[in-house]
Amino acid sequence: MIPGPTHRMGVEPFFAELVDGLEEVLHPAGFAVLVLLVDDPDAELAAYRRWSADDEVAAAVVVDLVEDDPRPGALAGLGLPFVLAAHVDSPWACTSEVADDAVRVGAALDHLVALGHRRLGHVCGPRRLVHTGERTTTVAEHARRRGLVVATVETDYSAAAGVRAVDALLARREPPTAVLFDNDVMAVAALEHLRARGVDVPGEVSLLAVDDSPLCELSVPPTTAMSLDVHHRGERLGRAVLSVLAGGDARMPAGPPSTVVVRGTTAPARERVGV
Repeated sequence: MIPGPTHRMGVEPFFAELVDGLEEVLHPAGFAVLVLLVDDPDAELAAYRRWSADDEVAAAVVVDLVEDDPRPGALAGLGLPFVLAAHVDSPWACTSEVADDAVRVGAALDHLVALGHRRLGHVCGPRRLVHTGERTTTVAEHARRRGLVVATVETDYSAAAGVRAVDALLARREPPTAVLFDNDVMAVAALEHLRARGVDVPGEVSLLAVDDSPLCELSVPPTTAMSLDVHHRGERLGRAVLSVLAGGDARMPAGPPSTVVVRGTTAPARERVGV
């Protein structure tokens, strides 16, 4: 189940790769993967009730958890097996599916600080999301500990939002010398927009995406990002589903640690003279 704007499935490579990994594990076990896009929580909960009543679905995979999320409780009450694709403390959470966001964001900030960046922009997703909260908290903690100046802009993960966010950040009286984006789509859209405006990336401003993808590899210049094997995550989610269906829990061994994939959009900091 993928909640939120239905355009995300078509734009973000993340979901297509995740589903592909799920299918690789579940198809040989005799299961098909159904992807349902929903625009609001009520529609998602209604689908769970229908699936439970009709025995249409063996198990549900829940993504994009929010604070005080009602979905785990609703699924448990319905008796529909489920797996949470989230880094939370729960027997239904495939914690290895989503790496520790605090560690990943901390490594991204380490890279930027090592390059001399002290004024940073952070373009995050919706704050209600659990993983967004973990990332923004980590950014704030690093800023306090290291004496960094960080400006955070909340978005909906879309390309257009990434463009608006980078424009707003660079229009500040003291603009950031580097910008950290919560996903690949926003980072690459911002990069293309800045290059069209004649802004030197990374000469005037460095860009780094927390989530890597083929978009980052194919951008011009290629975008520096935190490594991310989404297909492998989908496979671990699939194994978690099979475990839950067999009466076990969703916990899976942790995947490989995420590292900075240095490409062409990060460089040592230098003062910008204006855009």
